[in-house]
Amino acid sequence: MASKLTLSIEKAVIQRAKDYASKTGRSLSDLIESYLESLVQNDKETDLSQMPPKLKRLFGATHIPTGLDHKKEIRKILSSKDK
Repeated sequence: MASKLTLSIEKAVIQRAKDYASKTGRSLSDLIESYLESLVQNDKETDLSQMPPKLKRLFGATHIPTGLDHKKEIRKILSSKDK
């Protein structure tokens, strides 16, 4: 069940986040929920205190499909650059 949440965020950050959400075809609420979920999940799996701050901010920035074969995707990208 979804609940409403009120946040105080700088206007410039909100605008950039809305632009990003629009570009990726997601809602701002979905982005924030995914980010918060990744924080809680990653906290269980990874010791984030050992990561550089820039790397920490990347957590939750994207959604990776379940079952993604990253090696296959890398090969596909590299082979398309050769053409």
